[in-house]
Order: sequence, then C-alpha cells, then structure tokens
Amino acid sequence: MLDLAIIGGGPAGLTAGLYATRGGLSNVIMFELGMPGGQITQSSEIENYPGVTGDITGMELMNPWPEQCGKFGLKTEMDEVKRVTKNADETFHIVTGSGKEYDAITVLVCTGSVPKRAKFEGEDEFFGRGVSTCATCDGFFYKNKIVSVIGGGDTALEEALYLANIVEKVYLVHRRDTFRASPATIERVKNSDKIELIVNAGVKKVYGDNMGVTGMVVTQKVDGAERDIELPGVFVFVGRDVMNTVLQQEDESYLCALNDAGEVIVDLDMKTNIEGLYAAGDIRINAPKQVVCAAGDGATAAIQAINYVDEFKAK
Repeated sequence: MLDLAIIGGGPAGLTAGLYATRGGLSNVIMFELGMPGGQITQSSEIENYPGVTGDITGMELMNPWPEQCGKFGLKTEMDEVKRVTKNADETFHIVTGSGKEYDAITVLVCTGSVPKRAKFEGEDEFFGRGVSTCATCDGFFYKNKIVSVIGGGDTALEEALYLANIVEKVYLVHRRDTFRASPATIERVKNSDKIELIVNAGVKKVYGDNMGVTGMVVTQKVDGAERDIELPGVFVFVGRDVMNTVLQQEDESYLCALNDAGEVIVDLDMKTNIEGLYAAGDIRINAPKQVVCAAGDGATAAIQAINYVDEFKAK
C-alpha cells in the first residue's frame, strides 16, 4: 500500500514528492510516462522564477529537481496511469498502461493541461520562437514592440490587456464579431488605445526567419481580403485541453467534481470533493499556469496528504 501516489512529474508533482518524502511519508511513487520536468522544459528562457538571475532554459531549471526529490526517497515509475478508482476501504486503486496495479492511501493528480493550437501555417514551426501561449511568461520579451493575440474568450482578452501594459500595440484577432468574455472585460479591451480589434478574421499564417517570427497574414472571413502585419510575437489563446482522463471511470463519469472546462475543483488546500484525493498545478481550477505557482500547489497538497495519511493510519 502506497502512502501517496503522485500522477504527473512536472513542477507540482516533483515538489509534492519532495515535501511528502521529506515530511515523513515512506512509500511515495510519482508516475510519469516521460522524463520529469513538465512543459516548462520546452521553454528557451526563464526570467521569472525566483532566485534565477541569469540566462537559463526551462530544461536547465528543472534538471536538478528529480535528483533532489530522490534524495529523500521519492520513487519514480516511468509508466502511464490509465485510471484511478476508489476502493471500498476508502483507499484508491491505480491501474497503469503496463498493466501494473497499486493501492494508495492518498492520490495527487497533477497531469496538467496543454494549450490548444489554432492550426495556422507556421504555428508549430515558430512555437517558442515568436509563437507563445503564455503572456505572463513571454510578454516582457516584447516590451515596446507589436504583438498579436489570437482568441475571443476571457483568457485571450485578459492576456491582451496584460500585454497592453508592456508592448507598443496589440492586434486582437478573433474569428467572430462577438466575444465570449465577460462584458466588463470586453469593455476594457474596447476602451484600450493600445488594442486594435480584427474580428471576423483568422490567421492564415505566421512567417519569419532563423531568428523567429517577423509577421503574420490575417484573412477576413467575409470577403477573403488579406492583411500582412509585421510583428515579432503571436500569442495564442484558443482554449486548453485538460489532462483529466485518469479520473474518468468505466461508466464515463469522473471520480471527483470538475468544472465545465474539465478542470478539477479544489479548495485552497488542493483538496477535491473526495477525501484523500488532491489535484495541483494546471489541472485545477483557477490555475495561474506558472512554474512557481504549480510548485506551491504541490507543496500545499503534500502537506495535506501527510496529515491525511497520519490520521488514516491512526484509525
């Protein structure tokens, strides 16, 4: 019987493993199909992680984490968790892709979410070299420059407003003429003198050179007219795919409560509505989607898991 099963090996999972093992849990396994580290390992430059004052990549930031966690006894299984279910005795049952099965007193799910792609030409080619899905992470690199934001929901408009405080100008491109954001946010966007709306339009392609993006071509849906805009940065916010399939049960229901976007509903302690089940990082509601925040989630969840395991064993 595991004390804690951690599903996902990004910043939230690794930090949870560190805090849980260092805090006294003796049988903790982190399940991660690939190399630990998470999506941040794909970032070419990190400037906003506390204590990192020089040029460093996401891979370089995350490299020491697994070794540090292993020092205190965290075990890692290079295996995909297929499903988590609840046992009759209030523990959890875990089934992996390799066919292995485990029981655990507590489970922490931190499988994250991934940004959806807008599927325009050049999006994959220039991802990380001018195409981004995080204004908080990358906005500073475009200070006093021109960028575009693709999308029409709350996130897209809020990120456009965030960028407007940094850059010279933001082109907000949306495929419809109405937005799916809150009225107050829409009003703020329309009143910003730094944001130009391009509606009923889509990005045909993003182009550039070896240094990165240099421009984009936007096509109007009504008449097909094209507009070529020179800029170095394109931010895509067209939704996220939440990696919550491990929580799906055989009857297609979910083990715990989710919101309409598929994100796990948790409280400030990272507790779900199921006793002993926690969620941390980008899979949870209202996640800031920052490494430092995911790490904080993992620490919080681990502290709660330690208390839960102690109480469970004392019964």
